[in-house]
Amino acid sequence: MKKILLVSALSVSLFACKQEAKETENKQEISPAVAEKTEESQEDTIKVMPVEHASFAMKLNNRIFYVDPVGGAEKYSELPQPDIIFVTDIHGDHMDAETLLALTQENSAIQIVCPKAVLKQLPEELRNRIVVMSNDEEKDFLGVHVKAMPMYNLREEAKDFHVKGRGNGYLFNVNHQKIYVSGDTEDIPEMRNLKDIDLAFVCMNLPYTMPVNSAADAVLDFKPKKVYPYHYRGKDGMSDVGQFENIVTTNNPEIEVEILDWY
Repeated sequence: MKKILLVSALSVSLFACKQEAKETENKQEISPAVAEKTEESQEDTIKVMPVEHASFAMKLNNRIFYVDPVGGAEKYSELPQPDIIFVTDIHGDHMDAETLLALTQENSAIQIVCPKAVLKQLPEELRNRIVVMSNDEEKDFLGVHVKAMPMYNLREEAKDFHVKGRGNGYLFNVNHQKIYVSGDTEDIPEMRNLKDIDLAFVCMNLPYTMPVNSAADAVLDFKPKKVYPYHYRGKDGMSDVGQFENIVTTNNPEIEVEILDWY
């Protein structure tokens, strides 16, 4: 009886060792797949890198998208190099030819996406890398679907600042996530009618774009999951983004407001 028990115990021990070895082998086999899945998850992550005022970078689809880079290339020295650049309008806080030249001089493959009005003001050296988009036009760049959105003023006293059709906001759609960049605009119907926005950059500064109350009211209308107030330095100082946050979160706590370091 003791011999039988000994053999049985030995058999169980050998089986356990074989099973453990097999499980270890299986773990080694699936490890690359897990790593690949992790890498895909990292690619799905949207990373926002504010620079100043209207200028920022985003990591979308594992590529670096710059929006309205101005102020000299040194401002971007600590950021990853851009894979593509988007410009919204002709004003100096959105378009700076010297900065665009400096950021793209070492990589001829970098495209600059902009409205036609911007193209007309850029030097010849940049013309061969320009892609013009008009309001409501849609294109794909680096695996990201982009729609050029209208941006314009509504208030009578501000209509000359940003006329309809001249500049672009942008709507980025990547990995089932939508990112809206307002550009210089007021609370226009095209903004209020947006749907299923995951992340929104919304401007608010007087007299050039819109007051805090209008920006908050528009956000409460289109209900993004998260909103960044940006472009909030006006003629007489900073807009009250704390008030903006209070209005939005009081009326809809499901909308997250995050105030980044823009200034």
